[in-house]
Amino acid sequence: MRNLDLATLRSFVAVAETGGVTRAARFLHLTQSAVSMQLKRLENVLDAELLDRSGRTIALTTSGEQLLAYARRMIALNDEAITHLSTRSHSGTLRLGVPHDIVYPAIPRVLRQFNAAFPGVRVVLESSHTRVLQEMFGRGECDIILTTETDIGNGGRTLAKRPLDWVGAPGGAAWRQRPLNIAFWRMCLFRSSVIGALDAEGIAWQVAAEADNDSTIHATVGADLAVHAMIEGTQPPHLARIEHDGTLPDLPVQYINLYRRAGELAAFETRMVDLLGEAFTSG
Repeated sequence: MRNLDLATLRSFVAVAETGGVTRAARFLHLTQSAVSMQLKRLENVLDAELLDRSGRTIALTTSGEQLLAYARRMIALNDEAITHLSTRSHSGTLRLGVPHDIVYPAIPRVLRQFNAAFPGVRVVLESSHTRVLQEMFGRGECDIILTTETDIGNGGRTLAKRPLDWVGAPGGAAWRQRPLNIAFWRMCLFRSSVIGALDAEGIAWQVAAEADNDSTIHATVGADLAVHAMIEGTQPPHLARIEHDGTLPDLPVQYINLYRRAGELAAFETRMVDLLGEAFTSG
């Protein structure tokens, strides 16, 4: 079996794309004679003339044009394999904790980018309430967590500060009713702030739904049976920000904070921290 040498193919492609041996040699950081020898060797292996040297400039023969397409594909496949397999040298598990209410839309995008860069690293995503995630982090069960808080704790890094928005069914009217029907998770940190704001404005309210998961809350709010509060820009597509024109009280700003394990981070952990920072800082 005859084998095509990738280094020789790179030289051939460089000659074809630059239009000459001299320019190709400069591009490849090789001598002109070295590139010429590689081309000659390639022609010997294939038993075919690849370059038409009869004119003042070098042109590809029919065989050369056919080989160029193959050469580009072979080089691209080689480079793809090297890139993919070399990143797999980074292996391990990264345990990431994210509150329910800020998973969308940022986290799927972050995980997709991270997997492209470190396909050999397994990410275990924990989605829960901030209090639960803080407890898990304290026990060493998460390497990195995000939290939604009214301030920042020791060792944390604030990625963004965003106000709470009133959210409801698109085009809904539940926000106009009194007493105001509200729906919240039992452990939601926003709950006390929302109730306090309503009480301060003298707005009567009642709990229409209370659950341990976001599906029940979103279903109730999406059916226009209650309203809810979420960090600006994090509501799912089936819910909408309520334009209440001051009928409902303004809600406080929330911190989106990041906490990471102590000690020196692995390269993939540092990349995850960077991706999370970019995702929430940008929007």
